[in-house]
Amino acid sequence: MTTPGRANIRWLRNTAPYINAHRGKTFVLMLGGEVAQHENFANIFHDIALLNSLGVRLVLVHGSRPQIAQRLERSGLETAFHDGMRITDTATLEHVKDAAGSLRAQIEALLSMGLPNSPMQGARIRVCSGNFVTARPIGVVNGVDFHHTGKVRRVDVAGIRHQLEDGSIVLISPLGYSPTGEIFSLGLEDIAVHCASAIGADKLIMFGEGEGISDAGGNLIRQCTVGEVGALDIPDRDQASMLHAARSACLAGVARSHIISYNNDCALLEELFTHDGSGTLVASDNYEQAREANIDDVGGILELIQPLEQQGVLLKRSRELLETEIKRFRLLERDHRIIACAALYPFAEEGCGEIACIVSHPEYRGGRRGQRLLEELETEARRLGLDRVFVLTTQTAHWFIEQGFVEASRDALPNKKQSLYNLQRNSKVFFKAL
Repeated sequence: MTTPGRANIRWLRNTAPYINAHRGKTFVLMLGGEVAQHENFANIFHDIALLNSLGVRLVLVHGSRPQIAQRLERSGLETAFHDGMRITDTATLEHVKDAAGSLRAQIEALLSMGLPNSPMQGARIRVCSGNFVTARPIGVVNGVDFHHTGKVRRVDVAGIRHQLEDGSIVLISPLGYSPTGEIFSLGLEDIAVHCASAIGADKLIMFGEGEGISDAGGNLIRQCTVGEVGALDIPDRDQASMLHAARSACLAGVARSHIISYNNDCALLEELFTHDGSGTLVASDNYEQAREANIDDVGGILELIQPLEQQGVLLKRSRELLETEIKRFRLLERDHRIIACAALYPFAEEGCGEIACIVSHPEYRGGRRGQRLLEELETEARRLGLDRVFVLTTQTAHWFIEQGFVEASRDALPNKKQSLYNLQRNSKVFFKAL
């Protein structure tokens, strides 16, 4: 018979891989103003505090549309909308600032609580707000002047990363500032997508009213790829808007976007720490495809690796050599463009293989593409019956150590590889057991 205590221990054991996977990662959480009006609001922030204690780096982007509407109604003001965006005149802007500032203070207060017998007990959470978003006016569109309604122009990436590295939760309100000192009201999705892509977030997590995204039949869509979004029939306007934001974030480099419910207690933890999750996951995998290289890819690979060859990071390969070895390479392709490559050279008699030429295009670094290709080649090595892989490197030793490689002597190399060793390059040798 399983006791409740043992069941909890087993649950903790099952969540351990997710805890390790999320530690040190950066998540952007998007919470509309509706979340603050729900009874589950405080519980969500208890879970956010728990994520912070587990080493997840967090940026919170909050909206305030219903709070603005309430203030305008009390003041007897009416504002117009065009294409779903509020037209923010001077009088309305004062209420926008008041609503955003009040909700920001409420969130900061929640993250400052030290409730006994809760995830907040003993918490010492620093919250940092600031002028992280530079905005520009939307201007006049189809004859409609949006006045103080704006769009994101730039995100202060260095400032946000500095606060995250210092252990703070970064809180961003739906306001942007111009270099001339103007204040603009910004769309929540606009800020969240730009922020997540600019800082290289690992996830964008959006809170909605429903469990996630539901199709026309009311069925919850558990998971879809970027390429599948366009074919989905989503009747709910708010859900369709969040799905569009999720797709935009993935296309901008965010690997995973999640849409979960603010109604359901523990939805955030269930989404992140269980296999099935609680809402809808939108993944970018279909947009970036991994595949084996072929002879038509030689030119693209050469274009990718030549800058590193010139810097001495990689050993120079001629076109002729690359053509003969092309079957050894795996690629990541984005919109028919090669953005990363890596190669596996097996030494079957010694039961090992060489991992070589792991390169990501400069515009697409920081998205774990090198790790993804390395993992695929390690899987291929196991399939070939190899029990070890090794690398030779002159300038990227620390990266391979982070991936589980251990330095070894040159004598550990296969005999054929030892005979080809370039003494002038003096490469270090690293092995990894599979």
